[in-house]
This record gives sequence, structure tokens and C-alpha cells, in this order.
Amino acid sequence: MVITRRRVISGLALATIGAPWRSHAQTTSGPPKVGFYTGDRAWKESFEAGMRDLGWVEGQSFVIDWRRSKEEAGVREAQELGRLKLDVAVVGDPHRIRAAMKATTTIPIVGIDLESDPVASGFVTSLGRPGKNVSGIWLDQPELAGKLLQFLQEVAPGLQRVGVVWDNRIGGPQLEAAQAAARAVSISLHLVSLHTVGETEDAVKRLLGGRAQAILLLTAPAVMNALPRIAELARRNHLPSISPFSTYPASGGLMAYGPDFPAIWRQAAGYVDRILKGAKVADLPVERPSRFELIINMKTAKAIGLTIPPSVLGRADQVIE
Repeated sequence: MVITRRRVISGLALATIGAPWRSHAQTTSGPPKVGFYTGDRAWKESFEAGMRDLGWVEGQSFVIDWRRSKEEAGVREAQELGRLKLDVAVVGDPHRIRAAMKATTTIPIVGIDLESDPVASGFVTSLGRPGKNVSGIWLDQPELAGKLLQFLQEVAPGLQRVGVVWDNRIGGPQLEAAQAAARAVSISLHLVSLHTVGETEDAVKRLLGGRAQAILLLTAPAVMNALPRIAELARRNHLPSISPFSTYPASGGLMAYGPDFPAIWRQAAGYVDRILKGAKVADLPVERPSRFELIINMKTAKAIGLTIPPSVLGRADQVIE
């Protein structure tokens, strides 16, 4: 059972089917075609819901070409984007975004990236006017890692050693923020890089070898794909753990604090709506996630013998019993 402070609004009113197609020339015949690059069905459904809110109905006023592979296969799919007749592409994770940009400079790309600084990484020229064929939603808040460490401290007083799971190819700013926060409270970090789901068990074994007392997960596509397995291994070893991915507690993890993931994909629909109606992606400012939440899995807390302080429970947006 999920207890939430937010009112859950059910029965979304279906907008009219005859949504306007974009005013400038289409690259496809028939309804506009949206390439959708993510391996998770839940994000596709959230995006479709966002499009419905804006008057678009998948299969009628627009169509989705869903490319659902993960990790290296997903990057290879993005590398082929330029050969497809798409009106816009929605691309999740920095590896895919970079591959898509190399594949095409003409197809508008709506990116979702929780790891990179979009300007420093070369995805956009500026936040206000991206200037290229890419805009979208970037987290770009490395200090969030320090907030996650703070929550771990609050639920596990006396914490001295924290294992950090991250991707050393893209997670530098987050790691630096976590290290600064750890130094301030005399916590030592044991770092383990994760590039693929297949490395998960070995990564957790290395954390245990480093005598980690808790696990801090930083954002990375590989880490997100491995959430259920990390959650299982953390429970088995009675380790408190926290992630910025809002889906982590539902996967069995102890806590999450970060952007609401379904809301991010609904937010991406706003970009697609504007582009299909004639806006230039180069002129659409980069946005931040619109909603953050703290989620706690009490079943997991009980399984690992942890009592969540009332001061933390009182700040939770969702508590999973």
C-alpha cells in the first residue's frame, strides 16, 4: 500500500482526438512520427499521458516509434536515428543523446539527462537558447548527492563508511558533491563504478569488501537499470540504501529522494507538443525537473532492522507499507 500526501487525480479527461499537426513541413507522411528512445514501458506510458493532456492521441494524431533497447544496444539504436523519418525524437540518458546528436543535426531531439551539465557537455550552447537541435530536461544539480548522504545519516546515526555506486564515465560532478558532503561530516566513501547491469553483483561484493555500512546510488543509466538487483542485495546484507531515482523504493530499495520520474516524461511531452506545432527546438529553453519527492519503503526498513525517525517520516511524500 502506498500512502501519499498528494491527491491522486484519477480518470484523466481525454482531450479531443483532432489535435493540430505542426504548421511547418513534416518529414513524414501521415501523422507526425515521434521516435522514443528508452527501455522502460512506464516512461512511454507517462509520455503518452502527457501528450493526451495536450490533445494528442497516440496512433491517431501522432505515432510513436519506440526504440526500447538498453545500455550498449540502446546507444546503437540512437546511432541509427539519422536514417529514420522522424519529426522529433525523445531520447533518455546522456549516452543516447550524444549518439543521436552525432547521427543527425536536423531532427529535433528532446533529451532527458540527470547526469550532465548540458552546456559544459556540449549538448546545448546555453540554457536559455540551446542553439542546436537539442533541448529538454536536465537535472544538473550535483548537490543532490549531498542531500542523499544527509538522509542516510539521519536514518543510520553513527554512519562512518558509505559505498557509492556510480558511473565513472559521466558522474564526476555528483561524485565531487558527495565527497565534499562526506568530508564535512567525517564519512569515508568507498567508490564502485557500474557500467552494465551484469556488473551489479560484483559491484556490491566490492562494497561489502570495503566494509560499507550503507549504499548511496548516484544517477546513471546503468544504475537505474540495476535498481531491483541492487535493492535485493542491499536488503539481503541489511544495508540502508538511497537513490535519486523515485522508482527505487518500489523496487524494494529503502529510500529515494529526487525528481518524480513519471512527471519528467510527462514534462517532455510539452516539448514535443511545441515542436510539432512549429517551434524550433534550438529556441526552447532547457528545463529542470518540476517535482521532487522523498519516498520511504517501510517494509524494507523492517526487513533490515532499521527504525526510520519520525523527523524523516514526517518529510516523506510517499511511504510504502
